[in-house]
Amino acid sequence: MSLPTVPTPVHEVAPAAVGASGLLQAGFGMAVVVGLIFLCAWAARRFGLQRLGGGQLVKVVSSAAVGQRERVVVVEVADTWLVLGVTPSQVNTLHTLPAQVQPHAAPTAFASTATSAAPRAVELFARKLRESISGKASPAP
Repeated sequence: MSLPTVPTPVHEVAPAAVGASGLLQAGFGMAVVVGLIFLCAWAARRFGLQRLGGGQLVKVVSSAAVGQRERVVVVEVADTWLVLGVTPSQVNTLHTLPAQVQPHAAPTAFASTATSAAPRAVELFARKLRESISGKASPAP
């Protein structure tokens, strides 16, 4: 007597490794995504990233370095300019004045006096900034 034989099903063997074309396609897709990220970052830096919901409330008018890590920054808030002393650890208000119209090009007669007065103004701001940081007044020159 012979027993009936049951044929065993033959399983298809899946490919053990992804082919070169699959790796190439995945690598190309990643390169495109990374390229888009860099393109968006460049566009945001180049054209400025505008916040949604209206205009800017705070605008930096001017900035000048007065030390290695200290700066004097003029910021416009509404119709007021704030002169701020900025250090790595704090921000102090040095002066407040009404907002002014910024000249695009200074006349030549004014430009020569402005360049000679600029170092004195920077030194004055630097001294005021140091005074506000240390908390004690230094003697006037």
